[in-house]
Amino acid sequence: MARLEGRRQAPTIKVVAAAAGVSTATVSRVFSRPHLLRESTVAHVTEIARELGYRPSHTARALSTGRLGMIAVVVPDIANPFFPPVIRAAQAHAGAGGVSTVVGDTDEDPAKELDLLAELERRTDGVVLVSSRLPEEQVREIAARGHPLVLVNRDVRGVPRILVDSAPGIREAVDHLAGLGHRHLAYISGPAGSWSDEQRRVALRARCAELGITATVLRPHRPEHDEGRAAAAEVLATGATAAIAFDDGLAQGVLAGMAESGVAVPAEISIVGCDDILAATTYPPLTTVHGRGGEAGRLAVELLMELVERPGGERDRRVLLPSHLVTRSSSAPAPAAPAAPRR
Repeated sequence: MARLEGRRQAPTIKVVAAAAGVSTATVSRVFSRPHLLRESTVAHVTEIARELGYRPSHTARALSTGRLGMIAVVVPDIANPFFPPVIRAAQAHAGAGGVSTVVGDTDEDPAKELDLLAELERRTDGVVLVSSRLPEEQVREIAARGHPLVLVNRDVRGVPRILVDSAPGIREAVDHLAGLGHRHLAYISGPAGSWSDEQRRVALRARCAELGITATVLRPHRPEHDEGRAAAAEVLATGATAAIAFDDGLAQGVLAGMAESGVAVPAEISIVGCDDILAATTYPPLTTVHGRGGEAGRLAVELLMELVERPGGERDRRVLLPSHLVTRSSSAPAPAAPAAPRR
């Protein structure tokens, strides 16, 4: 068979090193241990490699370092709009260091989560576990096995974790609604095993108690649009003049449910969400607690790669990312004469 003319050979690490004016060891570190180099060096070599079309060999690196060049990001529901920005930021930060990312979805099922983590321990260098639904004892047992693990939005002492602190934003939301004259708030709970839901629920109850406001906490809900639509009737049955939902997905569903029931938002009832992931696209635009999911994903990978590089490093790392309220059009003064509970 005749040789194909014009076929370009993949550039080698030596070609990249020569073009960048650095050693092959430096190129190797750029794609395996970038934190050991100056940012300017990493940026320069990465750009040269991109221009040449160079891709690091994960197989070669695994043989020389004992690592697979892959991490995992595990989430409870990839369809929930909160998680894609977390995954995207984690993947981008890992990719900048020449590490691939695999994504796992547990479908809000703790048993699936447990099985998936066991499988990923064999296939990856470490795992970012987001919003775990496992009992705390099981999370500790998994961490104790020694495979690098970083949690996002799950506060387990002794395990590195990045936490989006919703409490400040929830307190701001209660203060905002109280300032508008609302004296009875409903909280639409999220999943029963959610650390974020517990944090938000506790903060809301505490702040309402401080202000002398009635707080009604509704049953757990899966954070989905249809669950929010169904929850609208539950909110109306409480007689509350305002509701705070676990996340924007539920809040968006509540807005739809209120419209279907002929209840005007915000004239008759105010609705507040959490996470600020859909807020500007709803009608009316949603007042919500702004979280920092993307930043959490990036920092989680940063911590994870430190654990991969230094297995004996500090484990009890706890990073808090404060939240704040963003006011839009779904909240307004309480109606002069609150409607009676609807059943």
